Amino acid sequence: MSLERRVWAPLGIRAMTVLTLTDCEWSWESSSPEESLRAGEVLGRLLRPGDVVALFGELGSGKTLFVRGVAAGLGCAPQEVHSPSFTLVNEYACGDAGAGPWCLAHIDLYRIRSEDEVSGIGWDEYMGPRYVVAVEWAERALSLLPRDHLRVRLEARASDRRRMCAQGTGPRSARVLRDWVITLGVRLDGL
Repeated sequence: MSLERRVWAPLGIRAMTVLTLTDCEWSWESSSPEESLRAGEVLGRLLRPGDVVALFGELGSGKTLFVRGVAAGLGCAPQEVHSPSFTLVNEYACGDAGAGPWCLAHIDLYRIRSEDEVSGIGWDEYMGPRYVVAVEWAERALSLLPRDHLRVRLEARASDRRRMCAQGTGPRSARVLRDWVITLGVRLDGL
């Protein structure tokens, strides 16, 4: 299966990659913060409690802006989203998923020096069914991430341009990734 190169007009997203059942990856370039925000919002609409989005990228690559978009898509107040670099975790109320209220847990591991410190922030609780979780600096807790999570890497290309690369690591995240691509309007051959 392959993802054809195509520009999605409303976002100006150019995507190209190869999709297989074992390595589900998609990459594109965003030409403005608004496009990155919108891509996050579209993803947020597809996420459910129990989903984890692992974010990778250098300082200033747009991870928090992307989470603001995810929050909007989840029905949280996006204007309340800010980097939890000092608090490590921010929770945002999102709604009711049928089994009671749930939240977006926005975790920032920038100040974590080792995986041993991660348990002290309530990691296991956040990985439960009440939360959609967005983890910035996820590379600092790779072995602690659930087997099935969505990975999103952001790279600054210029002051406003970002390259985004997404990968599903299991069946649920691969479906979310496929639906994200389809919702953005990128045609997937063979699906």
